[in-house]
Amino acid sequence: MANDRTAESAAGTNSRETFMSQDFDQYCQCTCAPEGSPVSIDYSLMDLNEAFLSSMEGPMQQAFAAMADLEAGAIANPDENRMVGHYWLRDFDRIPDEALREEVRRDDAALRQLISDISGGKIAPPSAPQFRQVLSIGIGGSALGPQLVSDALGQDAGDRMKIHYLDNTDPEGITRILNRLEGSLRETLCIVISKSGGTPETRNGMLLAEAAWKSAGLDFGKHAVAITGPGSKLDKYAEANGWIARVPMYDWVGGRTSVMSSVGLLPIGLQGIDIDQFLAGARAMDGATREGITQNNPAAILALGWHRATGGRGKKDMVVLPYKDRLELFSKYLQQLVMESLGKEHDLEGNVVEQGLTVYGNKGSTDQHAYVQQLRDGVNNFFAVFIEVLKDGGNSRFEVEPGITAGDYLSGFFQGTRQALAEKGRASMTITVDEVSPFTLGSLIALFERAVGFYASLVAINAYHQPGVEAGKKAAATILAVQQKLVSLLGDAGQSAGELGEKAGCPADVAFRVLRHLAMNDRGIRMSGRHPSAAKFSK
Repeated sequence: MANDRTAESAAGTNSRETFMSQDFDQYCQCTCAPEGSPVSIDYSLMDLNEAFLSSMEGPMQQAFAAMADLEAGAIANPDENRMVGHYWLRDFDRIPDEALREEVRRDDAALRQLISDISGGKIAPPSAPQFRQVLSIGIGGSALGPQLVSDALGQDAGDRMKIHYLDNTDPEGITRILNRLEGSLRETLCIVISKSGGTPETRNGMLLAEAAWKSAGLDFGKHAVAITGPGSKLDKYAEANGWIARVPMYDWVGGRTSVMSSVGLLPIGLQGIDIDQFLAGARAMDGATREGITQNNPAAILALGWHRATGGRGKKDMVVLPYKDRLELFSKYLQQLVMESLGKEHDLEGNVVEQGLTVYGNKGSTDQHAYVQQLRDGVNNFFAVFIEVLKDGGNSRFEVEPGITAGDYLSGFFQGTRQALAEKGRASMTITVDEVSPFTLGSLIALFERAVGFYASLVAINAYHQPGVEAGKKAAATILAVQQKLVSLLGDAGQSAGELGEKAGCPADVAFRVLRHLAMNDRGIRMSGRHPSAAKFSK
């Protein structure tokens, strides 16, 4: 087993011939480590040879130009006629419009004051000295980014405020989180995040949370802050119900790139995470990835690695393997950032291309005891992106064997897995950072944001819209409308799903699933028979 061999080499009991031969000069040549950046990329095992890099130089220069236009304020999302400016959030001076620049500065100052006032007790709940816990309600980009940062950088018992997240419309999941807060709602701040103010999952979570506060005899509005678009449904609701504050969201910041906006900065700032260092890390990476020399640009190298491994058509999956518990949620975060950005049916000219890049992963060395067996010996339908963290942290000096620490084992397992995959011709890249800190995490997020934009340019798609997500929302609304019709058609006599579906104007299988769900949840509907062909429904 690769794991056994790695453990042996980590303990110094194996000889030199256990290691795959790799030319050190090539390794050095294939390492991108810009000055001032906390991130380096080893692409020596990705076959980014000179011929490939030369063939992609023209498209890569076009991608650089497209990115420069985007940062200068070009309309990057023609579907919604809006700019894409998440890069401006860490460098206000780059905002191309002076009025907008001043608006963002004012909003940022107000946000920081809000964090200070809540953290210091100037803004406090009516029945407690100050807020000590936070419940953040959002979905997609309004949850994934803040969750990643909270988990990666939180200090657990040392956090200034303990934070909880509601990120779905699962009533049982919502109840589990609210039960954890039982007895402490009086000192809990609730942040509700929705740009449109009409996102169903967020709205449902808010209403259930509001009911919990009311049941505890508390005024929800005195515990609530809205992060939303000005004039949205949520904005109006918060104003009408006397919420503590309404914090603006910008239409030029997409959900999957919103973690450095108020969406992420308010909850993680209240948690006690250094948001200035978080933004500074992203700003440093933005500078490094504006480099016009391809092989000196880490985001360009990352995008070209994706292109090389997948033929520019998503033919292989990307497996993200961070060797650090604090980065456990990083692959989950990247699933949205990468797949929602790159999973597109049409290219920029309207041709059907069905582009995408599938992302999965968890963490090392946990994954070595899960699916690494298939990665090494099974179907070669992936490439790996390792994330190596040099500083162990924790009790890094404790020796589990003479001269060997737990961190040495983790490093050995990473190197052994990298080698084991390479021996079987499985491509990989390695991203290395010194430690998991606000600065390095900001840099990592910015690195992948830029790589997504570059890759989208290389394959000629729009990375900044999500028509498939909107289609799913519309379909869900249709189902709920059909549900009302089906319920109105029920009587005392049992009817089949086919009969009811025909009357309601929906397929029989849809009628069956809707009515079965209602019947199983004590919604005043009876169901006899479990098989779709035999089931009858009545009131």
